[in-house]
Amino acid sequence: MFAAFAFAAVLASASAFAADKQLTPQQERMKSCNADAKAKTLKGDERKAFMSSCLKGDSTAAAAPAKPMTQQEKMKACNADPKAKELHGDARKTFMSSCLKGDAAAAAPAH
Repeated sequence: MFAAFAFAAVLASASAFAADKQLTPQQERMKSCNADAKAKTLKGDERKAFMSSCLKGDSTAAAAPAKPMTQQEKMKACNADPKAKELHGDARKTFMSSCLKGDAAAAAPAH
């Protein structure tokens, strides 16, 4: 019983000591890159490539290849476009069709 209590006390003091310890610059970078990769929901080889370039300090790591938009995300983006809010009927249908195909710049005629 005493041994278990002593062991728990040692663990508690070790974790308190670890909390006071300063991280090295490399550890700080690792923590930051890991948080960025998690926020981007990167997995597998994509995550490895991102982490490698991020840890090297490459500024291009922030511009890791984005996942293609889902159809639902495209619909949301096209509906949020100010042009879509101004159009009605066939003009809106034409705009939405072009926007969903990815050529929104030429989709809507100017008013």
